[in-house]
Amino acid sequence: MPELPEVEVTRRSFADRIAGAQVQSVRLGAPLRWPLGCPPRRLIGCRVGRTQRRGKYLWLPLQRDGLPAGGLLMHLGMSGSLAFGPAGAKVGKHDHFDLVTTRGVLRLTDPRRFGAVLWSSALDAPPAAPLLARLGAEPFDDALTGERFHAALRRRRTTIKAALLAGDIVVGAGNIYACEALFDAGIDPRTRCDRISRARAERLLASVRATLASALALGGSTLRDFRDAHGMDGRYQAQVRVYGREGLPCARCGHPVRRVVQAQRATYFCRSCQKR
Repeated sequence: MPELPEVEVTRRSFADRIAGAQVQSVRLGAPLRWPLGCPPRRLIGCRVGRTQRRGKYLWLPLQRDGLPAGGLLMHLGMSGSLAFGPAGAKVGKHDHFDLVTTRGVLRLTDPRRFGAVLWSSALDAPPAAPLLARLGAEPFDDALTGERFHAALRRRRTTIKAALLAGDIVVGAGNIYACEALFDAGIDPRTRCDRISRARAERLLASVRATLASALALGGSTLRDFRDAHGMDGRYQAQVRVYGREGLPCARCGHPVRRVVQAQRATYFCRSCQKR
């Protein structure tokens, strides 16, 4: 599943190129997670503003005659990717949305169709607002201090891995990045949130930020389907230290990496290096 680094890499790969473009037409393919929410013709003639990201959502603001005209909230789902290229490319069976503009075509390809393109009159209006309201802090937001992160963990009795995946404390630490951040911080993923000290919480927050920053620098992770809007793979998966390495020696201590299942997700960790 594309996580925050992959979504941000995707945003960066087309945001500058589509900004200021005028929408010429819209093509809808097979139904996605939610319907578009407006007649496609409403988008024709709008100009695309600066694409933003919130969590794993992308927001394409639209203007008409220089005034706000709503926008498109996009999500890549489990297997989606966005490509931005010249018009005229052949439409494949998994290409389910085309935004045709004067600067090129923004195309959503999604084999499993859990992705979404949803029109909203504004970010702070339905349907966008209720979806975004569930999200936690952005990981690189200065307002997310170690103190606030620790206070949020103290209110939870779930495992720390589950809390990271939930995304309502801090967004972006999907499965691969949660495993890697917990390894970097030396915290067992089965540790209960309310038993994590302030010092360990601060160390974990720093590890989450460092892990996501590294993933961004390497273009995200490509395990199956992810490509950015240029069609490029991510490279972070080549440097993981525990994720997907069950039975292989830990890079720090040499003990075998373990795998357990938490909330139907595979968790990888080193029992020697990561403590409860």
